[in-house]
Amino acid sequence: MNIPISSFSNFKNQVPSGDSVSRMVCDQCEWIHYDNPRVIVTGLCTWQNQVLLCRRAIAPRYGFWTLPGGFMEIGETIEEGACREVREEAGPEVDVQLLLATYSVTRIGQVHMIFHAAMRSPEFEAGQESIEVQLFPLTEESIPWDDLAFPVNAWALRDFLSLSGNTPTQPFTTRPEHRGQRMAQEPFHPDFPPPHTDGTSCGKLITGEQG
Repeated sequence: MNIPISSFSNFKNQVPSGDSVSRMVCDQCEWIHYDNPRVIVTGLCTWQNQVLLCRRAIAPRYGFWTLPGGFMEIGETIEEGACREVREEAGPEVDVQLLLATYSVTRIGQVHMIFHAAMRSPEFEAGQESIEVQLFPLTEESIPWDDLAFPVNAWALRDFLSLSGNTPTQPFTTRPEHRGQRMAQEPFHPDFPPPHTDGTSCGKLITGEQG
């Protein structure tokens, strides 16, 4: 269960010394809660002019189609993270071809890095986070646009189709018209506060209990 940092009475919103941005700071030990963007790595995986999509078995957007991807882990490169997420959600082994796009979703603090990846074979299977996995022809008519899980999916697929088989000279990026697009009203939950170096926790809840 995620508990917003603002629920802890010992955290106050203030500008730390030497900083220029207001942040949540522990008034006991002055530990600063940096609420930084998170990196999502995704594979736009192709096989013979088809693209691999997964139908989500988890919230948010259960049952909708998405490119396989997820949060980058500590200790891996962005390319390794994309390949891992593809394996976990859809099964295939892939070779990263290039960085197709970087999209910033500022309202929820996410940076999406989309890689074009070539499947080594047409073999795939649904992972635990997928109901099913399917190859779709890479045409405007064949992509299930109305059933895509997130705006980022549509941005990446439309940008890829716009190449018409050519290689991009630089990655696609967030456009002004992207910034307000949403497909679901999902709240954003900050992380838990971490423990102090002495093993104690910044865990003085204003109301309720951590569980």
